[in-house]
Amino acid sequence: MASNIVEEFNAYRSKMNEKLLEDNNKILKRIFNLDTNAFAEGALPKKTKELLGLGNSLVLRCDDCVRYHLEACYKLQIPKEEVVEALSISLLIGGTIVIPHLRRAYEYWEALENAAS
Repeated sequence: MASNIVEEFNAYRSKMNEKLLEDNNKILKRIFNLDTNAFAEGALPKKTKELLGLGNSLVLRCDDCVRYHLEACYKLQIPKEEVVEALSISLLIGGTIVIPHLRRAYEYWEALENAAS
């Protein structure tokens, strides 16, 4: 069941992104493009950018964003210890209100690991 959350999240995200972009709205397309380009390799390595994205997403309490960045971190083979350290800094910054989102982040990371095995 745990790996299902990965499949369900990615399927829903893809389906809805297609719906958003099929309207051919210039602003939406530019935001999506900006997001893609912001996380590309640059002065900061992609790994650093994904950890920053993950941390900011946790502080902002966006579970979808946390999942997206967790998966990107996983695909970049960032060790769990580094991801957990980044999440712990975000918990410090965001406070205890972030704990429910941290729980879901752990659950999703576990699902990513289970899906790979």
